[in-house]
Order: sequence, then structure tokens, then C-alpha cells
Amino acid sequence: MNLLRKILFPFAILYGFITSIRNLLFDTGILKSYSFDLPVIAVGNLSVGGTGKTPQIEYLIRLLSDKYKVATLSRGYKRQSEGFVLANSTSDALELGDEPFQFYQKFKNIQVAVDANRKNGIVQLLSNSDSPEIILLDDAFQHRKVKAGFYIMLTAYGDLYCNDLMLPTGNLRESRSGVQRANIVIVTKCPSNLSLEDRKNIKKHLDLSPDQSLFFTFIEYEDVVYSEEKTVKVSEVRSMDKILLAGIAKPESFFAHLKKGDDECLTFPDHHHFSESELQEIKKKAGDKIIVTTEKDYVRLKGSVLSEQLYFLPIKSSFLSDGDNFDKNILNYVGQSARNR
Repeated sequence: MNLLRKILFPFAILYGFITSIRNLLFDTGILKSYSFDLPVIAVGNLSVGGTGKTPQIEYLIRLLSDKYKVATLSRGYKRQSEGFVLANSTSDALELGDEPFQFYQKFKNIQVAVDANRKNGIVQLLSNSDSPEIILLDDAFQHRKVKAGFYIMLTAYGDLYCNDLMLPTGNLRESRSGVQRANIVIVTKCPSNLSLEDRKNIKKHLDLSPDQSLFFTFIEYEDVVYSEEKTVKVSEVRSMDKILLAGIAKPESFFAHLKKGDDECLTFPDHHHFSESELQEIKKKAGDKIIVTTEKDYVRLKGSVLSEQLYFLPIKSSFLSDGDNFDKNILNYVGQSARNR
């Protein structure tokens, strides 16, 4: 912890007090939460950024979209539009935000919407003639005005919420006790060989209630990187001279997966919108080398001056074990909710 964060500790206490009062007002009904007559699954976390929400939402889309009409609803962080937007063929990352646009590009059989007011977003989705049967709320764990039917809370293996402090001293958006709202807790970004003993120790440390389920996932990388026109095997990419580029929270594992000794790694802030001068500088650094970036960055960078040498590496969330039980939990909730409509 750096010195400034230590100095700001009194503000962390104040922030924790304010968020706790807010949660109490919602818990007691003084502030109103709105429920909806369809399955609503919220995916989020207690800390800021970097827990793997996007691959987890994509996992749910793959699980549910063949059987149900699915919609995702996100805030659309750093988008250049306002209010409710339903993605269509003219949409781009500037209008939707990078992650919703990624959903729209990858999954043509779902609806993708953005609205900072999640209640209004759901109302708008349900007012359409082709309304969804399931809504996935992206990064909505603290959005208490909507009461989801099912909550999935993520915490990263290397940054467990139980070891963290409130903002601005730590990275928690609210008190650790917020985990009590979760039906399922997932420890994400685990080593793929995490032992059963280590998992037991983490479970003991998290101290969840008996009615909460705990799962462990790891980031699984595809075997190839993609450009607009071709693919290259990761085994070949590792040996190539290249530039690695990431504008995501905690890009270290992405770099480590592809880097060879003298590769240059360029890091930008999460959700960064690249200026023309930055793009020209990156192109100058790259020369005739390929540029490999994350899928989330790629949706913002394709069509730019980098396009001809730009590749991206897709990822997905995979369970260390008990993935079938996770699927069963979700499908049981959705099935029961759908039958009760």
C-alpha cells in the first residue's frame, strides 16, 4: 500500500460508513428496489475492476442463449452516448462501450443494451415486441435500485475481497459484508493447477454462509490469435517479434502468456480511448512487427491505422471443477423463475 493510500484511510472509513448506510436503507425498504417478472441475473464484484466479469457474462450467454431469449444490460462505461441504447448494425464501441460492443459482435442471437439507469434499461427492453426472457446485468452488484433474482459475485484469486480495504485506501466499493447478497461467489483468475487444499483454505478464509455456493475459475486462452483476415497459432506468435498492447485492468497475465524476452509491452488505462496521436506513436514503435492486443481492446482499435498488423487473443472463463453444478444452479433458477411468470 502506497503512502497516499495510507494517508487517505480516514476517508475510507467515511466512505465505508456512507455505503453501509445506503445498503441498510435498501435492505430495510426505506429506499425502494424494483423487481421484475422474469429471470434477472446480476454479475459483479465488491472491488473496482479486473475480476473477470466479461468472460463470466459470456459464459452465461453461451449457457443460456440456445434455449432462451437473452439480453445483456450494462452501464456502458466510458461510452460517448447517453440514456438507453439498444445495439444495432450501426452501433460501435464509442456508442455502447467496449464490453457491450464485444458482446454484440460475438453473440448475434442476443440483445445488447446499455443504460446507467438499470431500472429504465429493463423497462425499455421489456417494452420491445421481441422482449427477452432473461436479462444479464453486467457490473450491477452495487446497483441496488434493481433487485435481481440471482447474484453472482466475483473476486480475483490474487486480490480476494476479504483481504482488501475500502476505497480510497483499498479497492472495495462497499463493505465486505456486501457478499451476503450473493447466491454464488466465484474466485476468478486462479492458477489452473490450484490444489484442493488451497481451495479449502480460501473457502475457510471467505467464511461464506451455508446457503452460498463457491466456485473457482481460471482464464483459458485460445490457441490462436485473430486478425480481420487470418489467424496465427499462439505457439508461433510467442516466438515472433511483436508489440503487446493492453488497455485493461491488470494485464499482467495477458503479457506473460505471449511475451518473449525483448517484446515491448504497452499498457494503457482500462477502457482507454486511443487518440490519433497515440495510434500513430504505437504504429511507429511497431514498425513492421505485428501488434497483439486483448479482445476488449480490439473492438476499439479495429478500423484504426493499426488494423493491418493488429491481432487479438480471446479468453474464456473455465471452471477448475464443479462446472456442471454451477450450470445446474443457474438453469434451476432460470427454469423456476420462468415457470412462475
